[in-house]
Amino acid sequence: MKYLILLLSIILNLGWTSTTLHAQIKVYKGSSTYSGDILCTLNQGKVYKNTSSYSGDILVSVRDGKIYSGSSTYSGDVLYTVREGKVYAGNSTYSGDIRWTLSDGKIYEGTSTYSGDVLANRKERKIYKGNSSYSGDILFTLDQLVGLEEFVAIWHVYNYVY
Repeated sequence: MKYLILLLSIILNLGWTSTTLHAQIKVYKGSSTYSGDILCTLNQGKVYKNTSSYSGDILVSVRDGKIYSGSSTYSGDVLYTVREGKVYAGNSTYSGDIRWTLSDGKIYEGTSTYSGDVLANRKERKIYKGNSSYSGDILFTLDQLVGLEEFVAIWHVYNYVY
């Protein structure tokens, strides 16, 4: 019970929401919601290319606070570990391996929470570049809100796959 309360507190304090792993969530380029602009689809903890649901098109997988390459759940294939609003490289939880900090709907570089280090911010289902809220700075749009781990998986695909 203590862990459930802690998890709920973390999610609410960070400005992100949780989602069921069974919901299919589409990620669109920019502000679009046109089916031809789907970058990837999140379904049952897996992020697929475009609208695919083919196992060969799995880009990353989410499981137990970790983001894995492809459909793997092998410890050697961990891209990130998500813990208490921090995103660590690989299996690490060492402070020197923090890639991003997620807080109040913003993604910061490393351990920073300085406004100059904001990489992106979320307003509803839209992700904007830096601190912007200008429609021309929308990086991608989600058709539903997602949890922290799922967001990190999508962020990775957006930045390193496309």
